[in-house]
Amino acid sequence: MTQARAPRADAVRNRRKILTAAGEQITQHGPEVGMDEIAAAAGVAVGTLYRHFPTKTDLVAAVVAECVARVADDAEAVLARVAAGARAADELTAFLGRVIEQSVTDRAVKAAARTLGAEPGDHADEDRAGNAVAALIRAGQSDGDIHPDVTVGDIYLLFSTAPTDQPPAARARWLALVTPGLTAGARPADNRR
Repeated sequence: MTQARAPRADAVRNRRKILTAAGEQITQHGPEVGMDEIAAAAGVAVGTLYRHFPTKTDLVAAVVAECVARVADDAEAVLARVAAGARAADELTAFLGRVIEQSVTDRAVKAAARTLGAEPGDHADEDRAGNAVAALIRAGQSDGDIHPDVTVGDIYLLFSTAPTDQPPAARARWLALVTPGLTAGARPADNRR
């Protein structure tokens, strides 16, 4: 059996440039931005772009996958800080705020993914994020700081309903208003109907 060769350094650099340019172009110009424009912004030939990403859907899926990986990395870093003694409720609130702010700039990428039907094929990073957030919630619940019925699904619901189209002050106000819903002392134990 032959062993797969590692990609050449220039191929790795080109892929990185394409992904960066695609994220920026989709954010600036929306999902209708052309592959030619993305290639030009990346400083590569269109053929090079298509060698890495045969379709626009493939390219958008890769950009979305990078966003998910960044969230997973952040969630695991948050969990490590909690393991080192940080308060889980504080870390969860800060994490929620960071993801929402990232969503402000990645809104167009997410719209493009929905438009094109792009979805990362490998869910490992999504699973990493979900597992870290679940452990963070459990830590906060053990401390008595996070309400006993809060779930990972609740956190994802907050991500999806955040006012990412509003100015920073409105987003900060939204976070200040929803945070008490996560904490143990802010509402009755049986609030779901």
